[in-house]
Amino acid sequence: MAALAHDFPPWQTVYRYFRRWRQLQIWPVVHDMLVKLVRHAAGKHTNPAAGIIDSQSVKIADQAGPRGYDAGKKITGRNRHVVVDTLGMILAVVVTPASVQDRDGARLVLQLFQHYCSRLRLWADGGYRGQLATWLWQLRHRQRIRLEIVNRAAHQRGFCVVHKRWIVERTFGWLMKSRRLRCDYEQLIVNSEAMIQIAMTRLMLRRLYP
Repeated sequence: MAALAHDFPPWQTVYRYFRRWRQLQIWPVVHDMLVKLVRHAAGKHTNPAAGIIDSQSVKIADQAGPRGYDAGKKITGRNRHVVVDTLGMILAVVVTPASVQDRDGARLVLQLFQHYCSRLRLWADGGYRGQLATWLWQLRHRQRIRLEIVNRAAHQRGFCVVHKRWIVERTFGWLMKSRRLRCDYEQLIVNSEAMIQIAMTRLMLRRLYP
């Protein structure tokens, strides 16, 4: 936060506003409203009927707070669990230590997703197979989410575009263009989530008002 452009107020002032708006839940309200505007501008219903779920592991700065080790990706840091719509807009985000598995993080992020709609077709990779599908089946009386696992073809080698999953990977690419998000510098996980919402807010404003 201290590395601000010269035309900003002192960083303490900027952080005080950032923290206050986070406590008042202003960042998620602004973000979610812009998602609806972007979807409307694209000719889509404001409440999505389909989404893609995935996670991104990022390293954490030495001075930052809670962390974990992702044995699969061999990264010490945090996981960003997100659900995006078919445009790549983030519908829900939860940040956890990297030691939290995708299936467990998915439960957290899908619980946040309930304010969007009661029915959803959800695409995911093979890491979400098994216990997550059982958990969603148990919630069927409250929320109808149909989980579809999308695997790459067995004969494919190296990089390839996987059906639907490329959308969330593109979203992660958008996030990594923000210097603040290339590494997790936040002491508090709630600040990490707010920074993601701010980055997406900036992206959506540029899309709506180029």
